[in-house]
Amino acid sequence: MGIRLMKIAVIYFIIGVLLGLFLSVTHLMNLTSVHIHLNLLGWTSLAIAGLLYHLFPMLERTPAARWHFWLHNIGLPVMMFAIVLGAATEIPTFYLLATIGGVITILGILCFIINVLRNIDHTANSQL
Repeated sequence: MGIRLMKIAVIYFIIGVLLGLFLSVTHLMNLTSVHIHLNLLGWTSLAIAGLLYHLFPMLERTPAARWHFWLHNIGLPVMMFAIVLGAATEIPTFYLLATIGGVITILGILCFIINVLRNIDHTANSQL
C-alpha cells in the first residue's frame, strides 16, 4: 500500500505541476484551487501517507488503509474535475459534485487518521 500510494502521489505531482504551468501561461486563475488541491491532497498528503504505510507496515494491513486509498483516490479526482467543469460552464451542479467528491476525500482521510491513531503506539518506534 505504501509503495502504491507513493507512485500515485507522483502522478498527482506531475499533473499539479503541469496544471500550474498551464495556469501561469493562460492566466486562468479561477482554477488555482484545483492546482493547490492536486499538490496538497494528491502529491503531498499521499506521499506522506505512503511513507508512513511503508515505515509502519501494520498500518497498510488494515481495512482502513484500503478504504483510505480508494476513498481518497476516487473523491479527489471527482472533486478536481467537477471544479474545472463548474468553472468552465458555470453550471451549479458541478459545484455540488465537487462537494460530494470533497466529502468522499475527507472520509478517506478520516480512515487514514483513525488507522494511524489506532495502530501506531509507543512500540512502533522499535521497528525503525
